[in-house]
Amino acid sequence: MHSVTEVVVVGAGPTGLMLAGDLARAGVACTVLERRAEETNLTRAFAVHARTLEVLDARGLADDLVVTGVRVGALRLFGKLEVDLSRLPTRFPYVLVTPQYNTEQVLEERASALGAQIVHGAEVVDLRQDPDGVELDVRYEDGTLGTRRAMYAVGADGVRSKVRQALALPFPGHSAIQSVMLADVQLSEAPEDVLTVNVARDGFIFIAPFGDGWYRVIAWDRRRELPDNAPVELEEICEITWRVLGTDYGMHDPRWMSRFHSDERQVPHYRVGRVFLAGDAAHVHSPAGGQGMNTGLQDAANLGWKLAAAMHGWAPEGLLDSYHNERYPVGRAVVRGSGALLRLTLAQSQATRAVRWLLANVVGRFGSPPAIVSRAVSGIGISYPAPRGEHRLAGRRAPDVQLASGKPGKTRLYKILRGGRFVLLTPAGAGAAIGRRWTGRVDLATPANATLPMVLVRPDGYVAWATDETAPASRDAALRTALTRWCGQPASDVTSGDRAKLRRAHE
Repeated sequence: MHSVTEVVVVGAGPTGLMLAGDLARAGVACTVLERRAEETNLTRAFAVHARTLEVLDARGLADDLVVTGVRVGALRLFGKLEVDLSRLPTRFPYVLVTPQYNTEQVLEERASALGAQIVHGAEVVDLRQDPDGVELDVRYEDGTLGTRRAMYAVGADGVRSKVRQALALPFPGHSAIQSVMLADVQLSEAPEDVLTVNVARDGFIFIAPFGDGWYRVIAWDRRRELPDNAPVELEEICEITWRVLGTDYGMHDPRWMSRFHSDERQVPHYRVGRVFLAGDAAHVHSPAGGQGMNTGLQDAANLGWKLAAAMHGWAPEGLLDSYHNERYPVGRAVVRGSGALLRLTLAQSQATRAVRWLLANVVGRFGSPPAIVSRAVSGIGISYPAPRGEHRLAGRRAPDVQLASGKPGKTRLYKILRGGRFVLLTPAGAGAAIGRRWTGRVDLATPANATLPMVLVRPDGYVAWATDETAPASRDAALRTALTRWCGQPASDVTSGDRAKLRRAHE
């Protein structure tokens, strides 16, 4: 079996499905290859943070997902130490607790509706690339072998990524914690708090509701660290829960239990030629803070529009490389931050336990961590590097500003972003003629707040460029430079021959 497509995404988890939907929305032929033959309702991830909900909102999915879960306005780390999310400057000032399969469902439905092909029971076993494309060897559920040819490939196939292995990339790091137990259970008695978390000398417990009568339990027993393949008994989880919380809330009828170890690792390169890595294939870290799925989804949001630009022949030089340049530091920060939180939580030394006690019983009792912590945990504070001399907003997340004008029914920025294009926020009439030269790449909108600077927002919701300049001549000249830098040549300046050439050979 041999078939050709424009982009192959390996892995139909949240990261791969998000990317496939974005590519399909942009008119790029995309195939997703998933090793699993059937969908599963078992899940590890359950936290959807504010920035991820904004990313989903820019695709018209957030509201559908929010109704499936429970909103939590503060995250308790241990003791009385909480991270307050309720004051975040967003439509989603909370963390949404919902099973990963709900997130996958809305993403898969979108990707399929937009035309992405999702193939289950298709395991990628090897790949090769040449200057013109990538060839992937695939083993199908019935045992047959085939090849898939694509211009680009993306490995979103998890911590044991076959794509990463085929690239011979190292995955440096270490094991952060052994023998963590996961279980989905029912409780005879509901906990007082939405999220229940505590740490003791012997271990820790985390309990979160799925909103449908089931609860996710994450447990670790310092006295009993077993291999990943050791069976998990409900009695084992109940015992450590009693020791840490003083009750097990009447846990019963588990539908799923598993044991795993958590690594802290990051691949050194997110791009190798025409192949990219995203999500757990590129970075893994401790479960502290619930960052895993969120980081992968934001990888996909960053990469999707850049790959689409390359496929359509207008990607400026260096745009595809900017995926690694922007997302690698974010992945590194998540690995380090979640690792630090985990080590503080599991601390055995007297000095570190004293620090934890101080945070929990002094800082936690009389206040909450500063806003910078809530912005980091929620993803709202993530920004990308901008060249020296750029506007203070460049590289930062664009807030969901209200609009005075725009397409019918598009009353705020993130609704306009659902088109998958750049958005130029500009005073009425200013820059309109310039913006229209980039037809199909830039939408124009006027913010309700007339004092805002002119801002060019990327398809992933980050500020590409901004200016406070009001003099038309100098402002428009700067805008033309920014549009060329970010959106390539004007549509009228690119011939069909140029597009075909770039489509075949863009690197």
